[in-house]
Amino acid sequence: MPFTSRGPHPVTPDAPVDIPRPLLTQQWLDLTFVHWAVDPAAVARVLPAGTVPDVFDGMSFVGLVAFRMHRVGWLRLPGVPYLGTFPETNVRLYSVDAHGRRGVVFRSLDAARLVPVLLGRFGFGLPYMWSRMAVRTGKDTVRYESVRRWPGPRGARSRIVVRPGERVAEPTGLEHFLTARWGMHTAFFGAAAYLPNAHPRWPLHKAELVACEEDLVTAAGLPAPVGEPVSVLYSPGVPVRFGRPVRPAGVPTP
Repeated sequence: MPFTSRGPHPVTPDAPVDIPRPLLTQQWLDLTFVHWAVDPAAVARVLPAGTVPDVFDGMSFVGLVAFRMHRVGWLRLPGVPYLGTFPETNVRLYSVDAHGRRGVVFRSLDAARLVPVLLGRFGFGLPYMWSRMAVRTGKDTVRYESVRRWPGPRGARSRIVVRPGERVAEPTGLEHFLTARWGMHTAFFGAAAYLPNAHPRWPLHKAELVACEEDLVTAAGLPAPVGEPVSVLYSPGVPVRFGRPVRPAGVPTP
């Protein structure tokens, strides 16, 4: 792929651009990031055209990210309390395109509300799945549960329990790489596109993985995770703004 001479853009803890007129607004709350290292060659085949795996120290990563979506809103309208508020669990990969834009690629997005699932699938071409889900906070743990309903494979599930710990004063290079992603690579109306986002700097906490039973990664067509995760993080959350999709040439869509 013809990368720019400068290569991938630097990883920055703060959004590189503001989005004053967002296409979507939402909050991500009670997030847990679980990541395993993966050979870049093992995931390159499933990335969108025009992108390759983004790597850190020669490795790429598969992420299982569970959280509560809160008050999704269109344009600058207020977020929707019920339809825009639901648990979600994503399987994601890390990508970079010919313009050096680093992003994520979603292999699956399990969500507990059918209407947002339909909008995500047919409006944005994202692999949203309708699932029975719950997020429960205890005295010192957060539990995420998901069982897929539609479109399948039916019964694909995850159960994640974490114990959040101390605040991360200064994230490592890997922690920035895995969390400071300012866009997604996807297909928009049949063409490859980049959807930018912006939010405040992540408040991150170390987290102990108490339990992780899942088959969402293999259901997403990826190799089963091998060994212990290389990173487990928790965040209370951030407000997020998404901009308009950008074509591969860098031109916004109409």
